[in-house]
Amino acid sequence: MSADTRPARPSAIAGYEDWPAYVRQHPRYGAATAGAQELSDALGVPAVSRLQEVTVQWEETYDGVTTSQLSWQLGFGPATTGWLVRPADSAGPLPGVLALHCHGGNKFGGADRLVELPTNHPSAETARAGHYDGHALATETARRGFAVLAHDSFAWGSRRFDLSSPPWRTASALEARRAQWREDGVVPSEADDYNASAAFHEDTVAKTAGLLGTSLAGMVAHDDLAALDILAGLPGVDADRLGCVGFSGGGGRSLALAVLSPKIRASVVTCMMTTFQSLLPAYLDAHSWLLQTPGLWKLGDWPELTARSDADFLVQYALADELFPEHGMRQAHRVLETLHRDGKYTGAFWPGGHVFTTAMQEEAIDFLAGALHLKTPSTTAL
Repeated sequence: MSADTRPARPSAIAGYEDWPAYVRQHPRYGAATAGAQELSDALGVPAVSRLQEVTVQWEETYDGVTTSQLSWQLGFGPATTGWLVRPADSAGPLPGVLALHCHGGNKFGGADRLVELPTNHPSAETARAGHYDGHALATETARRGFAVLAHDSFAWGSRRFDLSSPPWRTASALEARRAQWREDGVVPSEADDYNASAAFHEDTVAKTAGLLGTSLAGMVAHDDLAALDILAGLPGVDADRLGCVGFSGGGGRSLALAVLSPKIRASVVTCMMTTFQSLLPAYLDAHSWLLQTPGLWKLGDWPELTARSDADFLVQYALADELFPEHGMRQAHRVLETLHRDGKYTGAFWPGGHVFTTAMQEEAIDFLAGALHLKTPSTTAL
């Protein structure tokens, strides 16, 4: 038998070779209600394994808040980095908020775009300027009196795939992008190069997830559920007053987490609400696999999923949002008003495009303060 002389194929899931075994060993997240279980099964959320110790890498107090960099290992792939931000010298248990980073086409970084750090990577600064009106959402929320945990989720930041030797299909597409950069005289940064790879590689991640019986959204939800358990168990956090907030892809994560876990009492969904029908035919390519899980529509429309949760919802719409048609957002709003006649839904329409503006962030934090019964909210504006 002759030896195979073809070049070795790079791993398509480098850094995550233990992912398939983990999913086989933890095939199904057990939700608290039948409605939540249906969503969990549709997304293919694996069970969250018992977490190992949460390690504090460093802690600093500056500008009115104490920021701690944490890390934990979920049992597959690289370790997770997260940041806990809370008011300096805070007394008594605080309501907890999970701050969920957006997709943003930026997988080189993750939750660092939401946190003021002694030194921020330029990619985080760019994401913050482009999507969050220049604000560090987690830090600003903590200044109002919350304990806020912002973590890198599956495939982002510390949890990103190793694409230093990209798989063949990704490598081919990346070389075309690099050729265009050379022609245009652009010198890409390390983050630019990685994000270009990751954009092409997301299809491979989604295919792998489907083969394993899960999805990109299901794996992200797995990491979010683990982070929620960590937040609920931290000293100084009131586990009975937990909420979540997210913009864009983070808004989708906020909705899913509110359905999957009864621990979430309040959810902010910003620039991530429409009807599925309104995405057809022109808006499908505006979105990633994080929204478009195969078969999700069988459970009902996107706004209808909120009825599977007991949380209070604030949904913020941007009227000139490039990713959603206005008629789809308004139809979703009507559906939500009908579903939540008990007052557990608040909808707010804002001018402008796909940006979490300063005023929208202030509204979101005010909503969380009311829904989570913040006892001494600050009136400091962003």
